[in-house]
Amino acid sequence: MSPTHLTLLLLLLSLSTISSSSASTRTQRSPTDFIKSSCLATTYPSLCYQSLSTYASTIQQNPKQLAQTALSVSLSRARSASSSISHMLRSNPPMRPRESQALKDCVETMGDSVDRLAKSINELSRLGGRVGGQSFLWHMSNVQTWVSAALTDDSTCVDGFAGHALDGRVKAQIRSRVLNVAQVTSNALALVNRFAAKYQP
Repeated sequence: MSPTHLTLLLLLLSLSTISSSSASTRTQRSPTDFIKSSCLATTYPSLCYQSLSTYASTIQQNPKQLAQTALSVSLSRARSASSSISHMLRSNPPMRPRESQALKDCVETMGDSVDRLAKSINELSRLGGRVGGQSFLWHMSNVQTWVSAALTDDSTCVDGFAGHALDGRVKAQIRSRVLNVAQVTSNALALVNRFAAKYQP
């Protein structure tokens, strides 16, 4: 083989290696890319990414950790909303009877939502590193049931203020806080379902 041909062959091999390396780099997703693409499966993808991207270093590209973190965010916001509603009930001036009752009902249902989200996080953590199989499906079914029930609790709280008769500052504050909890919980449920479906037979 002539020196010219040898030089040309080495150049082609070099370019091929560089191209392969570049393609490999392009296909390697970052944790934030993983979160963004996963959030596309949720009802509120922008809120999903905004609420979870700050935990990218913890989530990495782990679907279980993503679901766990989403549930933790939901629990934190549900606790905050529950505390805020309880404070509103104690500190507000005398309210109309229907308004007062709706607020009391909301305190109860949001407390239930907090309990169920806490149970779902505990249940998911009990999986450890195990995925697949009947035990996995049983644990995931429990998680899905509790998160769905927590979402129903959020809706029940908001529904208690339905109609124009309860329009006002209290209703506006409740809707703002609880709808946000409901949205992050809906997203968490979607990510839990996505994780569960990944390992179903």
